[in-house]
Amino acid sequence: MKIVTYNVNGLRSRISQFGSLPKLLDSFDADIICFQETKLRRQELTADLAVAGGYESFFSCTRTSDRGRMGYSGVATFCRVKSAFSSTEVALPIAAQEGFTGLVENSQNRKCEARNEIVDDLEDEFAKEELLKVDSEGRCIITDHGHFVLFNLYGPRAECNDEERIQFKLTFFKILQKRWESLLRRGRRIIVVGDLNIAPTAMDCCDAGPDFEMNEFRRWFRSILVESGGPFSDVFRTKHPDRREAYTCWPQNTGAEVFNYGTRIDHILCAGSCLHEEHHDLQGHNLMTCHVEECDILIQYKRWKPGNTVRWKGGRSIKLEGSDHAPVFTRLLEIPDISEHSTSALSARYIPMIHGVQQTLVSILTKRKLAEQIRSCEMSGSLSDENITSETCNERVKRSSNDCSISGVSPVESCSSNQESEGSKQSKSMPGNETMKKARKSQGSQLSLRSFFQRSPNPINNAKDSNSGISISQADVLQSGGLSDTSSVVDVQCSGSQQHALNSSTPTQDDYELSSSTLEREKTNAALLEWRRIQEVMQNSIPLCKGHSEPCVARVVKKQGPNFGRRFYVCARAEGPASNPEANCSYFKWAASKSGHLR
Repeated sequence: MKIVTYNVNGLRSRISQFGSLPKLLDSFDADIICFQETKLRRQELTADLAVAGGYESFFSCTRTSDRGRMGYSGVATFCRVKSAFSSTEVALPIAAQEGFTGLVENSQNRKCEARNEIVDDLEDEFAKEELLKVDSEGRCIITDHGHFVLFNLYGPRAECNDEERIQFKLTFFKILQKRWESLLRRGRRIIVVGDLNIAPTAMDCCDAGPDFEMNEFRRWFRSILVESGGPFSDVFRTKHPDRREAYTCWPQNTGAEVFNYGTRIDHILCAGSCLHEEHHDLQGHNLMTCHVEECDILIQYKRWKPGNTVRWKGGRSIKLEGSDHAPVFTRLLEIPDISEHSTSALSARYIPMIHGVQQTLVSILTKRKLAEQIRSCEMSGSLSDENITSETCNERVKRSSNDCSISGVSPVESCSSNQESEGSKQSKSMPGNETMKKARKSQGSQLSLRSFFQRSPNPINNAKDSNSGISISQADVLQSGGLSDTSSVVDVQCSGSQQHALNSSTPTQDDYELSSSTLEREKTNAALLEWRRIQEVMQNSIPLCKGHSEPCVARVVKKQGPNFGRRFYVCARAEGPASNPEANCSYFKWAASKSGHLR
């Protein structure tokens, strides 16, 4: 059995990268695939994001908007199975639970299935509000596979100066440990996978300082390991005790993958006895030693690939696809089948919105508009010029509904557009109609950057043309094609010969289009020249880094504080060890300051 854990940094992005959800899942060739940081809200779960043939899926989504965390985290577990019903496969869970406190309700508004296994004394030690808060960010899915219980986790991140999140993270792992201890007392085996946001030792971090291992979360992580008397084995480190620079996460904005300058924060842990009944209680026989064959990092999923052109040597325009994490896998041996069972009620196949069963407010309003459109069509059935009966209108609405279900266009919009197209056949031949349409389109379009660098055109719409002596209102009439008879225009202030010359030289639609295209080309050229001038000014103002004498890159402070929104310059090279002269030289300069300094 193969288990994979992967922080996808947005499930939509990874599906788009691979082309479809099945292709993404099949690329791992694994029995159980655990994703973290899916960044999906429950109402956003659709079939293309949650359902794949041959897999059962289980989701936990963020349930709070506190501090802008709606759609921020989220975890999902996909289990590859031959059948979701009456199956003996270990990959198909016999039970599933969202969260680990037992207080989160599933999509069918019922208490989670594994309620009897939840620590009964949690509410004696923690307030109910505290327990609900821990499980409100969609950071855990538990699946029971008979021989073991699998925890898919996305651990909280806490900055060193954020006391609130530090306390949240402490509470998160404290409650989680209580749950693990309860299961182990019952004789259950546990496998924990996911991004825990903890690098346990200095060996697991590229720039560990002298006090690195004194961090309280790292001390807690090491305390639960077998080496410190705890029940868990760090599967990767057990299999590779001396491997250095084995990282799973790299800062995305610094290009640190180029020099493998990262941390190992994605883990697989296991605890419990082995499955061999004859060796069940013997020393040294446990889940780790008897059933874990291998564990490694799937570096082929890294964003940075060998052979890529580095960004400071012309590769800045190369789009790097993928997450800022790499997947980790483990392979288990001698895991026998279990008794016949069917998929859990928490499976995504039972979420109503995935199959379009649950109605949204938009769908209700769309149906109401559709009914109004049908009544409107019936009322217009007696009009002889259109010759539309209520029966044909109903057929049209029905047909447009079917068509729109494929094309994504609202049935109401489709029906109304059909009426507009039938009723506007005569208007197409009206002079000036295309010009009016273009004018309306240009008024509603978004301004482009180049429009700010070009003076307003001064064609027909000026106050008066000095040569022809025609006023603004006359020019508008001429342009719209409304001048059908020169005698009907009383504002013309010219002689008969001038009037005849004017009528003979009235511009056509082709003249307007030619003039418009000429103006467009002139505006484009002017905008390009202005943009080049701005780039030259910006290039001359960009400082050179002290380590490589190369142009820096500009960045903006995004963290709240006194410098929020302020621009600064840093070395353009990727972050790496200080001993490597090819890596970032740590040059830093505020955009408003006169001199740079090292960070």
